[in-house]
Amino acid sequence: MSVVMPDAAAVAELVRLPAVLSVPGDVLVGAAASGQVRDVARTAGLVAASSCLYLAGMALNDYADRDVDAVERPGRPIPSGRVSPGFALGLAAGLTAGGAAFAIAADGPRALKVVAPLAMAVWGYDLALKPTLAATPGMSACRGLDVVMGAGAHGAARALPAAAVVAAHTAVVTEVSRREVEGGSAAVATRALVATGAVAAASAGLSVAKAKGRAGRIAALGLVGAYAAVVGRAHAEAIADPSPERLQRAVGTGILGLIPLEAGLLAGTGAPAQAAAVAGLWPVARKLARKRAVT
Repeated sequence: MSVVMPDAAAVAELVRLPAVLSVPGDVLVGAAASGQVRDVARTAGLVAASSCLYLAGMALNDYADRDVDAVERPGRPIPSGRVSPGFALGLAAGLTAGGAAFAIAADGPRALKVVAPLAMAVWGYDLALKPTLAATPGMSACRGLDVVMGAGAHGAARALPAAAVVAAHTAVVTEVSRREVEGGSAAVATRALVATGAVAAASAGLSVAKAKGRAGRIAALGLVGAYAAVVGRAHAEAIADPSPERLQRAVGTGILGLIPLEAGLLAGTGAPAQAAAVAGLWPVARKLARKRAVT
């Protein structure tokens, strides 16, 4: 398999670079839920690990989909010839190894208890599960395990409720993404709208229950409300017009909508600085997504 070195713009498109801004919140939510978010060096290292694994999954996704994309999305980096399949596969492998190295450096060898299953889930989804009925639980497991990585195996139990909320949101996005190419399914968007409301309600309940003080509750509810309003509106528009363009927009909105959702969870766990930092990524990610697609 030949490997051709592509230009930076093609690589950024391959890994859907703006979407990586949705990743830091995963680790921060897990770290906050387990009481470790103030260990800055550990948290930063795990954010780097999470980002590497996410980007690896994006590169591997296009490697696995190269034949389908040649028909449905010929402009993507691999079918257009701007990135070789060998490069995409090698990049995915290198980023996975880098993610594992960052995780071990940040949390010691015990990090392998979470990062190994997470890496297996990423590769398993892209190479085997995506065209099957197990696609949605497979992708949800990736995001849920990413939250757990922030807590570590030793703090996983305390992070499970938040991980479940993140996994549920991911399930909604994944279900819509499975119809984004052909379009024509208002029922999918309708179910997504209802499910988004349920995710928002669960997140609000969890945040209010754990919030420390009135300010924390208000911030948490405001951020979760912003998530529900923006993501819900995208689903409502897809119900009215279930075209591929609208469904793709709903998927992109859902991917980036994880940012305010997780900021709300952080505000509810007494991590206001981290909540503000994650929330601040949202407008940046949305602006970048206008120039480079995240789906």
